[in-house]
Amino acid sequence: MNANVKLYSAVGDELTHYDVDVDAMALIKRATIKVPAVVQYAWPHPSKRDLYVATSNRGAGMTADYNHVSALRIDPASGALAHHGEPVPLWTRAVHICVTPDGKFLLSAHNLPHAGITVHRINADGSIGAAAQQPDGLACGIYPHQVMAVYSTGTVMLIDRGNDAKKDQPEDPGALRLFRINDGVLANLAVVAPNGGYGFGPRHLDFHPREPWVYVSLERQDKLYMYRMQGDSLEPTAAYTRDTLADPANVKPRQLAGTIHVHPNGRFVYLVNRNDSTVDYAGQQVFGGGDNSIAVYAVDQQTGEPTLIQHADTHAIHVRTFAIDPGGRMMVAASIAPIAARVGDKVVTVPATLSVMKVGADGKLAFVRKYDVETNGKIHYWMGMFGLD
Repeated sequence: MNANVKLYSAVGDELTHYDVDVDAMALIKRATIKVPAVVQYAWPHPSKRDLYVATSNRGAGMTADYNHVSALRIDPASGALAHHGEPVPLWTRAVHICVTPDGKFLLSAHNLPHAGITVHRINADGSIGAAAQQPDGLACGIYPHQVMAVYSTGTVMLIDRGNDAKKDQPEDPGALRLFRINDGVLANLAVVAPNGGYGFGPRHLDFHPREPWVYVSLERQDKLYMYRMQGDSLEPTAAYTRDTLADPANVKPRQLAGTIHVHPNGRFVYLVNRNDSTVDYAGQQVFGGGDNSIAVYAVDQQTGEPTLIQHADTHAIHVRTFAIDPGGRMMVAASIAPIAARVGDKVVTVPATLSVMKVGADGKLAFVRKYDVETNGKIHYWMGMFGLD
């Protein structure tokens, strides 16, 4: 294998690690480790010696009353995982976590029963230390869905998705919420919420590796927004907005934009379109159609402007997470659960998968193969890939 690249895939409360052969575009399944509850998200330490994992017993009809963040030690040669210290309880489910670029703090984003950010110190050995006391009055919004720390400035960005209107309640507006961080303590910095946040439902963002450019996926509007940073804050208006769907005039129910990643070389942006809506067919609920693709954008290296160049079929239904290897040659996309689908006059089960795609020099994706993932009634909720060297 050409590099020490590992992939970690979570189904329920189990994390499985795979060796990654980038040259062969192949995954080799290795060992599985159990964590306290269902994996919500995970993030590696910058040293790549620890993986931090948020877990919760959240599920359909269940309250999130068993919530933790855990440190798992990564064997630098094999990639095998082992528990590193005791799991640390959280006051509620963390929907997303990240580590500050300096490796000193672990940030956890919460949305229910109310919005918030928890900040834990990371000890010198990589274990999780004490939580930093936060001041009252932090503007965390309504429904945070991601927390990220800017590489260059350390600014913390909380992505507040908001919620669509329902019959019995109006729309909850969304926003990008920015904080300064000083020795683990947050302070309000700015809020970016076009039109007061109405019609603005951001889900995830990613940063350009060199320029002060931020790319944001709008889950509820199927859009890509590009913002420029202004010092440690953001310009209030997006520099560019783009559609994510191949046919934005024909949107199926439950069509959502999802995870977004900038290519390691900064020349391309990838954003997942996902849909798992169903319709009745011969008395069965089957996939009702929709866009399950990776939208690929070329990035102008002078302005940051994204230009759509491809919609790549994921060969799966509802990809929630995807990752690119550090060398930028291979992408793996993870779909969440099996689903019934109609093929002609037959109904077949499309399994949860890990879909492998080759990334060309032009940024475009070519499907190579997929690996079925056994879920046993659980959800394939998170997947990540990174190099250990």
